[in-house]
Amino acid sequence: MISQQEMLDHFLPILETKGVIYKKKTLIKAKKAVPGSLIVTKTNDGDETKNKAEKGDWLVENQTSSSEQYLIKPQIFEKKYSFIQSLEDGWGCYQPKGKVIAIQIEKNDLSHFGKEDTMKFEAPWKELTILRLGDYLVIPPEKNEIYRIAKKEFGETYEKD
Repeated sequence: MISQQEMLDHFLPILETKGVIYKKKTLIKAKKAVPGSLIVTKTNDGDETKNKAEKGDWLVENQTSSSEQYLIKPQIFEKKYSFIQSLEDGWGCYQPKGKVIAIQIEKNDLSHFGKEDTMKFEAPWKELTILRLGDYLVIPPEKNEIYRIAKKEFGETYEKD
């Protein structure tokens, strides 16, 4: 398995030189996650990863064609989103305020790891996640983690800053 640190070591210099700054262009829905619940993030191209909710985590749902859901730690959620209004069933509507640095994955990015069109690596939450040609690799401004956003969902939710 390719670790989170190996991914950062390899891709951080590339992201710092070739990466583009993006911001989310769509609102999100979010609510407090139920501790212990397993969230499987599904994108248009299949299951991306899974994560188990811990106390205080937020369940986020992007407003995309796949309505993918994922978990965010409370301290990160507070940095990245501003409350707009309450919705039903405990959900709220939030405005994204964070930015990311991203690159689109090309064949040579995967070939460094001996892969051709798909590979798996350790996500920041310690579960395996998939990375395919055309997907985006993303780091936050702190440059302390790296994760995948599927190509279709990236196009539906992000724009150049």
